[in-house]
Amino acid sequence: MTPRNRTPDQPQPDLNGRVFVVTGATSGLGLATTAALARRGAHVVLAVRDEAKGHRTTAHLKTHQPDARLDVRHLDLADPHSIHAFAQHLRDHGPHPDVLINNAGVMAPPHTLTPHGHELQFAVNHLGHFALTAHLIDLLTHAHDPRVVTVTSANHRRARIDFDNLTGRHDYSPMRHYNQSKLANAVFALELHRRLTAAHNPVRSLLAHPGYAATHLPHTAAVGPVRLLYGHLLRPLAQTPAYGALPQLHAATAPDAQSGELYAPHGIAELRGQPARTAPAAHALDRAVGERLWDVSQDLTGVPFTIPTATHT
Repeated sequence: MTPRNRTPDQPQPDLNGRVFVVTGATSGLGLATTAALARRGAHVVLAVRDEAKGHRTTAHLKTHQPDARLDVRHLDLADPHSIHAFAQHLRDHGPHPDVLINNAGVMAPPHTLTPHGHELQFAVNHLGHFALTAHLIDLLTHAHDPRVVTVTSANHRRARIDFDNLTGRHDYSPMRHYNQSKLANAVFALELHRRLTAAHNPVRSLLAHPGYAATHLPHTAAVGPVRLLYGHLLRPLAQTPAYGALPQLHAATAPDAQSGELYAPHGIAELRGQPARTAPAAHALDRAVGERLWDVSQDLTGVPFTIPTATHT
């Protein structure tokens, strides 16, 4: 079984001089990812909704690594204005990112619409990351070994995207809409890979999922059985966040991780274990769904997403 109380022993490439943006960096997988990147010498931008919590997080991390290079920047993925301001600040003031890790998420809350009328999970888990990636793709195109890592879930295999009920107004199910948002993550990353490849753009688009990790995400669920099952009954079987973060760390840093690949725990049902390449669900690879989701996402966010053609290789 996976050890629960020590830092994973993984190959650690030197990341000095490289800049990573991590969304949802103050807890769970995002915090574990940030800590691991900082240990390897990376400059990490913590993209967080709660700036005060972000500063507490950096202070805590620096007690263990005083020389860690950490910046806290406000980002609310449910707010298009916040996303634009975040990206503009990076563009104007730096640091310019080499890697974007789309990690933040919400799970199974009560039916909630954002001020712009989007279902909260679809807005935060997918639309916000779609818009953020669109705003940063030009900076990433000219970065060193640039990558976009989008964090999905094993639950993407259980989902279909209901384009006629994205808001959940007609029939909302907290878990079904969560699963739909995680499928959208997978579809987006794979469609991004196809478009980057067609444009001969050097950015790699990769996917990762953590298996089952002991984070606070299930405690936000509106459905009592979801909180009970994932937050309590199954928790003894869960990996620590440090182990759950290994697939996204591998996707973000491993020299042999290729665009279009999905990394997940190499264990029974992909619940735990060391990271390994695995296949996305067949419906995540559907090109018609990818093209439709891309078009719908541009319409819903109001953000055009054009892939730059690289001027260098």
